[in-house]
Amino acid sequence: MDTPNIPQKMPYVMDLEPGKYFWCACGKSGNQPYCDGSHKDTSFTPIMEEITEAKKVAWCGCKHSGNRPFCDGSHSKL
Repeated sequence: MDTPNIPQKMPYVMDLEPGKYFWCACGKSGNQPYCDGSHKDTSFTPIMEEITEAKKVAWCGCKHSGNRPFCDGSHSKL
């Protein structure tokens, strides 16, 4: 399996409105933390997450979380 790129070693903390979001799993997107199709030459696929109410979200920025697509602190061990 491929190893994801690490765009940053901290989460992307954002206030989000309800909707569907596609989290980049490969780390190659130029629109982090969201997918822009850059995974096409990898074994990765984006993860769709549906947010049902307005809230603050911490998307994983290192792409190594055990709770993908959300941060679980794994970046502190890289």
